[in-house]
Amino acid sequence: MQDNYRLNKLSKRLRSEVGKAIADFNMIEEGDKIMVCLSGGKDSYALLDILRSLQKYAPVNFELLAVNLDQQQPGFPKDVLPNYLESIGVPYRIVNEDTYSIVKRVIDEGKTTCSLCSRLRRGILYRIAQEEKCTKIALGHHRDDMVETLFLNMFFAGKMKSMPPKLVSDNQLHTVIRPLAYCREKDIAKYAKLKEFPIIPCNLCGSQPNLQRAAVKQLLQSWDKQFPGRIETIFRAMQDVSRSHLLDRSLYDFMSISSLNQKEFNPHHQAEATPINLLASKEKATKIIETKVVASKEQESNLNSQNSYEFSEQELDQLANDELFGGQDYDALARQLQEAHQEEDETKITGLSIKQL
Repeated sequence: MQDNYRLNKLSKRLRSEVGKAIADFNMIEEGDKIMVCLSGGKDSYALLDILRSLQKYAPVNFELLAVNLDQQQPGFPKDVLPNYLESIGVPYRIVNEDTYSIVKRVIDEGKTTCSLCSRLRRGILYRIAQEEKCTKIALGHHRDDMVETLFLNMFFAGKMKSMPPKLVSDNQLHTVIRPLAYCREKDIAKYAKLKEFPIIPCNLCGSQPNLQRAAVKQLLQSWDKQFPGRIETIFRAMQDVSRSHLLDRSLYDFMSISSLNQKEFNPHHQAEATPINLLASKEKATKIIETKVVASKEQESNLNSQNSYEFSEQELDQLANDELFGGQDYDALARQLQEAHQEEDETKITGLSIKQL
């Protein structure tokens, strides 16, 4: 009874997270035929199960095709997946390709096989998707996979890069989606245990003790124990990127950022700078100030003899960008204007600070 309650509660949360990810990234559309890549691990089982559940209530119609790639690993239980898929009534296809022998022949013993294995597997799955006329390819990567990949790329590849929730292949023929993008691995593990999925371990790569991903996973798990919520914070950061506050010149046009005042007042910035008409600038600023003083006096009420008028941000922008007052922040500009006119009309001019920008 307790297990049923936990399963129902967990199912609702996972369905909600998957549904939100699908909506946020427009993963599934009307008439899609989705190839669900089923490896026999907890993540792909959970992905297929949740998509089947959402299929019943989704506002759009879509088909599911479960596809398993049998890579001819020694001891692989060939009957487990077909028996399971037939028992739940899901269309499926088992693809037999001996990538195991290729990987073992090319990669030296003791070295990581994941890179080559994943590339071979990806090419085969793309081919099967095309043969089956599938419009989307669904993979079982979850939130923790994405965070781990971010750190793997930073630590070992020098790139700020992770797994995207939606991706178009290099040849533009296939769209890859990751509906579990918002789901935590520990929730999926609990879900798989409660659902009693027939898990098949990966003897080709999962048993390798020197995987960099395993080291990063261990690091993140230790952070999560010591600082609860840290992984959630990192994942939120991946969704809130400030391109102007990083260093990638291909994503942000740093070259076009140039101060108008630097161009005019720095003799080394440009050799033939246009002469500055300071007199005209002064007259322009004076007219703006006088207009404000007159308006302030006309609106004078029962206050003290000292009037108070606050310049709008647009008006201060006009003054700050003028040649006469260029390069000063709003506070400095306000003080300068106040000192210049305090003796004449005792008008107090205030400004907005932009020091924090």
